[in-house]
Amino acid sequence: MLLFLVAALLRSASSFNFFAPSLRQTALSPLSGSRTSIIGGNWKMNPTTLSEATDLAKEVAGASLRGEAIVFPPMPFLGPVSEIVKDSPIHLGAQLVYHEDKGAFTGAVSSSMVKSLGVTYVLAGHSERRVVFGEDDAEINRQVLKTIADGMYPVLCIGETKDEYDAGLVESVCAIQLAKDLAGVSKEDMKNIVIAYEPVWAIGTGLVCPSDVAQ
Repeated sequence: MLLFLVAALLRSASSFNFFAPSLRQTALSPLSGSRTSIIGGNWKMNPTTLSEATDLAKEVAGASLRGEAIVFPPMPFLGPVSEIVKDSPIHLGAQLVYHEDKGAFTGAVSSSMVKSLGVTYVLAGHSERRVVFGEDDAEINRQVLKTIADGMYPVLCIGETKDEYDAGLVESVCAIQLAKDLAGVSKEDMKNIVIAYEPVWAIGTGLVCPSDVAQ
């Protein structure tokens, strides 16, 4: 799973781009050679205005991209961006969902809310959600299961820190995250999961993850 920069998304300086194998159309192992390429752009908390978001969405929708492509705009922009990309090959993604359907959860967004706006993919386990917002593997697992239950595709982000990488713990860290975050996911549902390897130490640092490690 290689990091892949998409020129049409670079106007959003903090966008995260991943190149990941999709398990949606095959029950093959994620380490097998038969994988579907996906290009994803996580806009994070960018841009700052609706007009900028719609301009960026129009640029992305008009770009020529290989493989499947997904954009993950901030929540307030999902509706307008959905209208722009709905007739393009671009899929719409949400940056997160909460695991409850509704209720007294101030600031939370349910999967049914984003699905009603045309979302088909949902991020779970992004390193910033883990580190900045303190989401643990139990919460990430609930998000994954809820996304699947509501008929959308989770994009599960896993990856190690620089200290873990230097200590040679890449495989063990990723294996633990996969085991915890995918607990309760059936073999049949695994075809609806996208795994995005996201080495934390290579995000915005100028450091590059070797291709053999990524694979």
